[in-house]
Amino acid sequence: MRRNGEEVEKRRRREVVQVALRGGCLAASATAMAVMLTATEEGVADIYGFKLTLSSNWSFSPSYQYVVGACTATMLYSLIQLSLGVYRLLTGSPITPSRFQAWLSFSSDQLFGCLMMSAGSAGCGVTNLNKTGIRHTPLPDFCKTLSSFCNHVALSLLLVFLSFFFIASSSLFNLLVLSTHVDL
Repeated sequence: MRRNGEEVEKRRRREVVQVALRGGCLAASATAMAVMLTATEEGVADIYGFKLTLSSNWSFSPSYQYVVGACTATMLYSLIQLSLGVYRLLTGSPITPSRFQAWLSFSSDQLFGCLMMSAGSAGCGVTNLNKTGIRHTPLPDFCKTLSSFCNHVALSLLLVFLSFFFIASSSLFNLLVLSTHVDL
């Protein structure tokens, strides 16, 4: 009897960690999206004595639009998974009641993990170009003039990669459940 109680307690602790990872992913992706949506700034750059007005907004770059779209999709997925997990925790039923659901959750986590990684990578390429400028042309880096915009974007991308970390960890948990519990 004691052995069964220990197994139930161990399973509950594992499920609480899974729900916490879902909550972390939801928080990171929602914050990344909010920070990216507030990334806008105007400034004046001096290029060879000419004053050039610069205006930047996240919506000017397809890569940043992709980041916002990926964050939105991941946020909705995490919200659904978090809601299901909390409901099942409160009712006392297992978070992953069947092997099929474990595989479905694992594959969905992999899909959204790849989505977040690709969005973060696409955003980093544009951010790096904004920071370093274009070397073979006289265009300077925009981050000197538009530092607030660049800081918002950098923070958003950091949160995108943090969201990837949470969802990858959740995927790893699902893999562990699949490999250790053959009775699902």
